[in-house]
Amino acid sequence: MHGNLRGMTTEANKDAVQRLAGQAHEVGWASLPEAPRGLLQRLSRVLLGRPEQQDQPELDTPWQDVASPLRSGWRERAANLDGESVFSIDYRVCSACRLAWVEEPYTEPEYQGFGLASAGLAALRDEYGDVSWHTLGGHLREAKPFWAAVGTGVPGEYQRRALCSHVSNG
Repeated sequence: MHGNLRGMTTEANKDAVQRLAGQAHEVGWASLPEAPRGLLQRLSRVLLGRPEQQDQPELDTPWQDVASPLRSGWRERAANLDGESVFSIDYRVCSACRLAWVEEPYTEPEYQGFGLASAGLAALRDEYGDVSWHTLGGHLREAKPFWAAVGTGVPGEYQRRALCSHVSNG
């Protein structure tokens, strides 16, 4: 599924993913028109996870930032390893209110626990400076330790907060 990584040993695989996490500030940006979003697309992403995105640009950077395929007006930050997406998260920043939200974090199961989510979130915080970071909904019980770990010392701590009047949920 992930190219050359299938044949790697666990230690080599871990090293490749940790290198990718260390490159979280090497981001390619694409400003593409947003894809049409239908009910079927939203349901399929919720029910089936985050399938490989269609019509996304191929950038020469290990991390990319593109229009979110799920939410109009939001962005998606994704990490690519061996040409395939292994981590992604949707985000939105309101500079007027100095608030930001993240939603739909997803790491391919075989790459969980290697720091991709932590690195991606840290890079976003560095890029957007002095904003308070939140999520829209409650966290699933099994996700609470993750959010507690990545939210420690972060303004807003990725706690639930409704969108401000400047931002729509798409």
